[in-house]
Amino acid sequence: MKTKSLISLVAALVLLVVSESFAQSFLDGGRVSGNFQLDAQIYQADSAIGAYEVDEKMRMNTFANLLYSNKNFNAGMRFESYLNPILGYDPRYKGSGVPYWFGSWKNDQFEITVGNFYEQYGSGMVLRSYEERNLGYDNAFKGAKVRFSPAAGVTLKGMIGTQRFFWEQGPGLVRGLDGEFALNELFDKEGNCKTRVTIGGSFTSKYQETEEIASGPDEMLILPVNVAAWAARFNISRSRFTIDGEYVNKMNDPSAINNFIYKNGESLLLQTTYSTKGLGIIVSAKRTDNMSFKSKRTETSSSLDVNYLPALTRQHAYSLSAMYPYATQPNGEMAIQGQVNYKIKRGSKMGGKYGTDVAVNYSRIKSIKMDPVDGETTIGKMGTLGYKSPFFTFGEQLYFQDMNIEIQRKFSNSFKALFSYIYLDYNVEILEGYQEPMVNANIIIADMTYRFDNKQALKMEYQQLFTKQDEGDWLQFLFEYTIAPKWYFTVADQYNYGNPDKDRQFHYPTVSAGYTNGSNRLMVTYGKQREGIICVGGVCRNVPASNGLSLTLTSSF
Repeated sequence: MKTKSLISLVAALVLLVVSESFAQSFLDGGRVSGNFQLDAQIYQADSAIGAYEVDEKMRMNTFANLLYSNKNFNAGMRFESYLNPILGYDPRYKGSGVPYWFGSWKNDQFEITVGNFYEQYGSGMVLRSYEERNLGYDNAFKGAKVRFSPAAGVTLKGMIGTQRFFWEQGPGLVRGLDGEFALNELFDKEGNCKTRVTIGGSFTSKYQETEEIASGPDEMLILPVNVAAWAARFNISRSRFTIDGEYVNKMNDPSAINNFIYKNGESLLLQTTYSTKGLGIIVSAKRTDNMSFKSKRTETSSSLDVNYLPALTRQHAYSLSAMYPYATQPNGEMAIQGQVNYKIKRGSKMGGKYGTDVAVNYSRIKSIKMDPVDGETTIGKMGTLGYKSPFFTFGEQLYFQDMNIEIQRKFSNSFKALFSYIYLDYNVEILEGYQEPMVNANIIIADMTYRFDNKQALKMEYQQLFTKQDEGDWLQFLFEYTIAPKWYFTVADQYNYGNPDKDRQFHYPTVSAGYTNGSNRLMVTYGKQREGIICVGGVCRNVPASNGLSLTLTSSF
């Protein structure tokens, strides 16, 4: 560890400890708050599962947030240290420093922020910056933003900045404008209209200096230095119904993601909901076509995304049901999703004494139809308009399908259970880039908790995945004993008993324990982790196989 990095880390920790003593009052009515997290992992080689020797033996990710607020003024900073990054995180995070700081001021009409910030317009398809620590993802802007509310029901926003690119800033300059108008607050201040309507619009552009990209032995592409995108959105609600949608259109943006074609991009997202006592229904549909939007045209990782393309799939929480997650395909996808939540009445034969909750979810994602452009015989050729695509036509290729049902029931004051069944289709070639057959998997889950008293409880988990493709069948057991509010102890094992390669039918056992005291929490885990992919909201990262001890410490004040 370099001396400068060590001094910075120690200084941040000391500042956290000292701050707690005067967090209630600082600088004439100001307040200091913050949080801290450290993730460390000690590695042991295990060539059988693909966990190879790690030179450092121990790797660490840590961060500390400090926030100062005083009346209308807020300021904050975040210290981060990756020495070296835990396996699975981009190695370009290696180092220590303060990549995030800001100052902001607001009154009844204005809010002005300078420094680093996160922002989202509408659903995020035209602009969204955010942080997802579990994925090692952070595309924060550095610059300035302003929010202006000149009248009730009117919100105007503007921003300009560059994006975080690990310890540097990306080469592209991003500019954005957004307006949202709640029509009822503007024109129906008496509240006579039962239908509520909100409309909005956004404009985003990115500037990046031109560079030469060869499209042939003697041909160079002329790339646009300014790329603009606009969006229009609405939300209409009445009684138990709500419908909202957003349409986005982007100028031609040749990049490494779309093989440097000059086709415009577009996306449409629609969602409708109905809710009443004991029943909720959600139906969503999305079309995406050539909508990768980055502030660096040659970047192919998940970094420097200007926008966010939500995945219309259920985010599964259990290990085996999350083994095959979906990653949003920006070059083209057609998606539908529906969910029904129903509560069977308590006291009925099927509902039991406490009632029973049932959730049914279905999602299906396919390719978009692509035809060659006039004068071309191939689709997506570099330097051309790429392809033509009818807007409402599904393509032939299935990317992902998920049908699942979940039943939760409380049988007594001491015992409750969750049962789930999932069937999914997963296109390995499209989603992971391997020439492998489509995975067809059936997954069953049982999660039961028995409370001995107000403090002690035992959680038992059974999961099983059946598939003839990929690595075959999996089985997982988990037992977790909790002594509230401070302790928990867990023993678990994943067993790849159905692997067609008999020499690779491995167990992945783990044991863990956690201690909580107020806002402080310590978790220690020892065991093996299989190689796989984890996703949050359609953004994914690969997790390599590992074996060893991991530790997580969190604290807030």
